[in-house]
Amino acid sequence: MWAHVWRFLYSSYFRFWLKWVLRLLTGKCELQRLLGGAEAGARRTLGVGNGGAGAGAATLSNAVHVEEAEVEKCVRDVMKEKKIEQKDTGFKTKLHISLLQISGYKKLYLNVENLRKVPYDSENEEHEEQLIELWNLLMPHENLKARISKQWCDIGFQGDDPKTDFRGMGLLGLVNLVYFSKHYTNEARQILSRSNHPKLGYSYAIVGINLTEMAYSLLKNGALKAHLYNMVSGLPQMEHFHQFYCYLVYEFDKFWFEEEPESIMHFNQYREKFHEKIKGLLLDYSVVLTLQD
Repeated sequence: MWAHVWRFLYSSYFRFWLKWVLRLLTGKCELQRLLGGAEAGARRTLGVGNGGAGAGAATLSNAVHVEEAEVEKCVRDVMKEKKIEQKDTGFKTKLHISLLQISGYKKLYLNVENLRKVPYDSENEEHEEQLIELWNLLMPHENLKARISKQWCDIGFQGDDPKTDFRGMGLLGLVNLVYFSKHYTNEARQILSRSNHPKLGYSYAIVGINLTEMAYSLLKNGALKAHLYNMVSGLPQMEHFHQFYCYLVYEFDKFWFEEEPESIMHFNQYREKFHEKIKGLLLDYSVVLTLQD
């Protein structure tokens, strides 16, 4: 009960006067103190994204929802509303970067979502070329004898035609698999080899698509904000989403073999355990999850 009373009193009365006293003592508004005190990256940008830690600027509340092209104007408007001199380049630069990161995160989600909504089309030449590229990257010494073939099971698809396995994540699942295989070819082949373990084996491609869903859901619910804000001083791009996916694939393989599941029938249980582990790591404001780590 007393906790509720204190929260009410603090938010309704004490906080206002505390901010007033701090501004009087420092000569800076709450937003200036936030941008000046918080280290670059997630702490600073998440503070700005939460309305400047309650900084009370209506313009700032609107600014966190703008498009990239409007960011510069919003920065000027916030400075004008908060009576901050335009020549304060340090404040201007920091706020500009934070707003770019916020707008970039939203744009990245839309781009990822749009790619996920594209169904795999075997009549689309570009789709087919990416699928064949995946095979060639993973199986360089074995020719694919036919487009519809049981050979696809060798890289972890469920049946003779991989297109049916992309239904959940659409083209995003294939793009992720190709990206990992192209940029981390040795690691991808190594993990594919490990996935054929007689006891601890799993379906490489199917698990890869499953991890695309994990990366997508973490992006959608905002859990990737701290990671991306620490990783990119500006606009997060599709490349950065793919990089995070590569981290998941590499780390899941390690996790799977460390856990030594009784059989692949327990996949969902261990997948959820791995998911919880990643969500826990992403709660750290200083987090950066890359394959190099």
